[in-house]
Amino acid sequence: MDSDPAIRWQVMRDLLHEPEAVVTAERSKVATEGWGARLLALQDADGQWGGGTYFPAWTSTTYSLLLLRDFGLDPASERARRAIATVRENSKWEHEGQDYFAGEVEPCVNGTAVAIGSYFGEDVQGIVDRLLGEQLSDGGWNCEAENGSTRSSFNTTIDVLEGLLEHERATGEPADVAEARHRGETYVLERRMLRRLSTGEVIDPSWSLFSFPTRYHYDVLRGLDYLRSAGVEPDERCAEAIQLVEQKRDADGRWLLENPHPGEVYFDVDEGERKPSRWITLRALRVLDWYENRRAA
Repeated sequence: MDSDPAIRWQVMRDLLHEPEAVVTAERSKVATEGWGARLLALQDADGQWGGGTYFPAWTSTTYSLLLLRDFGLDPASERARRAIATVRENSKWEHEGQDYFAGEVEPCVNGTAVAIGSYFGEDVQGIVDRLLGEQLSDGGWNCEAENGSTRSSFNTTIDVLEGLLEHERATGEPADVAEARHRGETYVLERRMLRRLSTGEVIDPSWSLFSFPTRYHYDVLRGLDYLRSAGVEPDERCAEAIQLVEQKRDADGRWLLENPHPGEVYFDVDEGERKPSRWITLRALRVLDWYENRRAA
């Protein structure tokens, strides 16, 4: 609670279960105080951050908007509406100059665009339709599908799942989107959040290291926090991942930032690598709360 409004309001909602009016009042501060206000102030007059839509990396328009979504900037606030309007009017994808909310060609990028657009009230149905047509037979998505890959990628799939979930919330859970999302969840769960279906081997050891912001990278905590947010009923397929989260809690009840993704940023939102992280701790606590409460029920 001794932190930024972007964290405080989520602690109040997800862990302390404060009344909605109290949570809303705290959330409204994201636009005017702390990290949220600071990031909004860095938007250029043309609507871009960092001079680009997807590049340069973490200072670009896409990753700035994604961070504002992580902060919980109220999309109905005047400051949010102004920021999104200038993006809509001016931001073009580097791929072929497509309008921002029309998306481009890679499902990982488009999943992120759907998450951002849906959260901020933009029409991204065209991107959603494209993603539904690109789902692979195993239930997930892969940016390398256009190059011949027939197997899905966790990194791409989590981006798409988060986007589709945000789209459902904005549009009322259309059946085709929900069906595709559930197939994607099954893809992740059948692999127990981090293992190969064929051999049971861990796919990527870095997935057991927790990060924030996650950017486009998958890790076990991000996958679990998605399942929590989607209201998925936990079962034995995520038990190993939950155990991993529990084991990483230190003697003070906190979790460390283990795997910050390198690249230029505007400012840090944690104390640094291998130090206690408010963001990781918040996300771990609410995942454990979801798991324990659902299993008890």
